[in-house]
Amino acid sequence: MKPKSKTITQSLSWLHTWSGLIFGWLLFAIFLTGTLAVFDREIDGWMRPEIPAHSLDQVEAAQVAIDYLQTHHGDATAWNIGLPTERSPSLTVSAGEQRRGGGQQLDPHSGEPLDVRETAGGNFFFRFHYTLNLPRNIGIWVVGLAAMAMLVALISGIVIHKKFFKEFFTFRPAKGQRSWLDAHNATGVLVLPFHLMITYTGLVIFYLVYMPAAVDALFDGNRDEGFGRGGNRGGAQQVAQQERPRGAADQPGENAERGFNRGGPSVADTGRASSQGVPPGEQGARGFSRPEQSAERGERGSNRAGQSAGQLDSAMPSERVPLTALGPLLAEAERLMGEVSGLSIQNPGRSDARIEARPVLGNIIELTKGRSMQFDGVSGVVLRQPAESNASQLTQKVMAGLHFAQFGGYPMRWLYFLCSLASCAMIATGVVLFTVKRRRRHDAEGAVGALLYHAAERLNVAVVAGLALACVSLLWANRLLPVELELRGNWEVRVFFLVWLATLGHAIVRPWLKAWREQLVLAALLCLALPLLNLLVENRGEHAWLEVTSVGIGLLLGWTGWKLGQPPKERPPRRAGKALAEAV
Repeated sequence: MKPKSKTITQSLSWLHTWSGLIFGWLLFAIFLTGTLAVFDREIDGWMRPEIPAHSLDQVEAAQVAIDYLQTHHGDATAWNIGLPTERSPSLTVSAGEQRRGGGQQLDPHSGEPLDVRETAGGNFFFRFHYTLNLPRNIGIWVVGLAAMAMLVALISGIVIHKKFFKEFFTFRPAKGQRSWLDAHNATGVLVLPFHLMITYTGLVIFYLVYMPAAVDALFDGNRDEGFGRGGNRGGAQQVAQQERPRGAADQPGENAERGFNRGGPSVADTGRASSQGVPPGEQGARGFSRPEQSAERGERGSNRAGQSAGQLDSAMPSERVPLTALGPLLAEAERLMGEVSGLSIQNPGRSDARIEARPVLGNIIELTKGRSMQFDGVSGVVLRQPAESNASQLTQKVMAGLHFAQFGGYPMRWLYFLCSLASCAMIATGVVLFTVKRRRRHDAEGAVGALLYHAAERLNVAVVAGLALACVSLLWANRLLPVELELRGNWEVRVFFLVWLATLGHAIVRPWLKAWREQLVLAALLCLALPLLNLLVENRGEHAWLEVTSVGIGLLLGWTGWKLGQPPKERPPRRAGKALAEAV
């Protein structure tokens, strides 16, 4: 007789099990740090307690920043201002070339510089989520492979669970292996659309990294032109520009003008534009017909031929030209783009000053990264409207917006947080279920099999309970490390990895059940005591929601540790008739 071939369900079950196990530990780390990254800005604020809370609106805060820049950097050719937003109260300034994620922190009330501690911040969880703290490109590829395995596990899981909806309402506690399976099925079915969406959109974000063949074909292998950081490349934008209908108004950044990048024009490009008699950004405003611009172009046409940069600078008046009022400017930018995150001012104090406003990342479902609008810095006239995405760009940006959850405000952010916790629970119960099913039989599979299953038991403890302990330890390190410590942010990250490594050693030397209970209880205690630590060390209460959430997670971890310490319930003896019927 021919050996019986495996059914499609059995094959997919094997694929589901092993893809889930091999990548499960990696996926849990990706999902847990991604869950925390939902509130990365709020974690940033908690980890920088020197930044005070305030009730100033953006116009008042921007004026405070400009007063500071005029006093301390009056001769600079460029000013950059990071404005306070709903999620972050910080007000930052810098002068010169565009600086992202840096600058001097200011007190929004007094305008005085703040001495803010160096910290890894919530950005550490965000960066770990998609790079695993590896070199960027290597980390992106590893996370991409894990995301592909996640899609395989999800699709195969849908096929092999025939009683899909029934399992959603089935949970049998204190039943050992059956309870772990019920928990895995319930968390998988409960937020299945979220699992599929967050995994697929995570892959779409880096589609140019994973599938670069189109860029190589379009740009003859010139990766620097068509492919680079962030996925929005000059070469790709040129192709998008060529695809636009005839007669459409040219948008800056898609036209011949290359002086403006995502954060504003560089000082070098500003100088080149000035040397030609053309204020920066004017080329990009050709699509807008305004009398003021026509007059300016006419004046420049008479001077452009023989005027050098030195002659132009000598012709500039010595007195400073005041900037336009920021209230109407910010109101117009907010009307078209939503809440504004920052301003870039080129040539402040001169008649050719330009102000570029950038929106908060994701006021709408379409990711707004790279969008901006430009104003005349003296008259306040709009010189450049926000660029509109074509169909392909819009598709990719909507996918990215769905993944980053920058739209919908705090209700949407909390929904993503809870769904992500359910994803973590699904992955954790899946890797635990693998070892629970084999706990009684792996010794019969030989010495190598027994060793592998024992190692999986220990890795489960270190990855699930140990990573939770390492994450809360990072917050404790932020408060306990000396503020004046050099490279303090790096030391916070080192504490994170040292604690995580220690949990692996603890899981190896302790019996697996005691290791689970001890690490979960310790993580719970650190979460529960976090508000007390903040009160004793900093005596601040501006981030109550973060600490309340920490207490809630601590209670959940503590309950789980307590349940693991309970002896299993004895099954009641079955009636003889029922046992006989089941046997028949």
